[in-house]
Amino acid sequence: MEDAHTAVIGLPHGLDPWSFFAVYDGHAGSQVAKYCCEHLLEHITSNSDFQSALQEDPSVDSVKNGIRTGFLQIDEHMRTISEKKHGVDRSGSTAVGVMISPSHIYFINCGDSRGLLSRGGAVHFFTQDHKPSNPLEKERIQNAGGSVMIQRVNGSLAVSRALGDFDYKCVHGKGPTEQLVSPEPEVYAIERCEGEDEFIILACDGIWDVMANEDLCDFVRSRLEVTDDLERVSNEIVDTCLYKGSRDNMSVVLICFPGAPKVSPEAVKREAELDKYLEGRVEEIIKKQGDESLPDLVHVMRTLASEAIPNLPPGGELASKRSVIEAVYNKLNPYRSDDTFNTVGITIYPSLDVTIQLQTRPSR
Repeated sequence: MEDAHTAVIGLPHGLDPWSFFAVYDGHAGSQVAKYCCEHLLEHITSNSDFQSALQEDPSVDSVKNGIRTGFLQIDEHMRTISEKKHGVDRSGSTAVGVMISPSHIYFINCGDSRGLLSRGGAVHFFTQDHKPSNPLEKERIQNAGGSVMIQRVNGSLAVSRALGDFDYKCVHGKGPTEQLVSPEPEVYAIERCEGEDEFIILACDGIWDVMANEDLCDFVRSRLEVTDDLERVSNEIVDTCLYKGSRDNMSVVLICFPGAPKVSPEAVKREAELDKYLEGRVEEIIKKQGDESLPDLVHVMRTLASEAIPNLPPGGELASKRSVIEAVYNKLNPYRSDDTFNTVGITIYPSLDVTIQLQTRPSR
């Protein structure tokens, strides 16, 4: 597991009403992701561009410029300390985050992790992934003497912007934002809309590989109608993506605003009825075999997938109920089990309405 995360309520340098959340998807090692989760915020809030933006009446553009400067500074700082210690660190990390002020949400993205905002029951905004095949990214890579092969930088790296990855930042005569891989984030400022803003999702590509923006928003919205336990919602996101076929590390930050969906007695009732129905169907499928060999879990899932089952969670569909199906299956077949994944860490911030769920699975 090479991911890391940051969640801070009340920022330094007098920014008590501000907050900062981020997910870092590390690759080729965890060093850069770990360092960023511990130090990126300080590099942003302490640099002179950001500090000057806060004097008197700060403009949105000046705050965005300060955030950008913080990224460039930490990248150069990591290069310097890695060279002094033990040669160039070959690890890298994407970064997706939000800085929330009383008036604005600043989305920050560097790489192919993604953040989105749900407002008024729909996807209002989402960041753009930085892939080498994107026309502007590809142009920069080629101008730096590189190439894009099999949708990767020089046929190797799958992201075109990242912190670290210093092997791809060695082109003489080119500035830091003109290298094969750029540490420059895209920063978007969105005015807050009290009452309409529902939630923000920050997640690495292990989530987005199998869930579209609208699907994940619909799924989270449906989960918030049956529980206010954000740890449970985060668990269900990760589990559902795993069952949908994700083969990457998965990290999620879920930030709920006061306008987020609230628990609905009707939705809770429908959920209970659905679970009961699925439990009954699993029993029927197994008993239908009679004295023949017991069906495996794959057969049970395929049978259920062929049926029109009402009230499945939108976006998650049958995959989101895999744990319910698995539980009754294992109960009826105690000698069978699927060791699907191992949970390696959970960090919960209940008072902040934030949950970060990190999970990995064993190699297959």
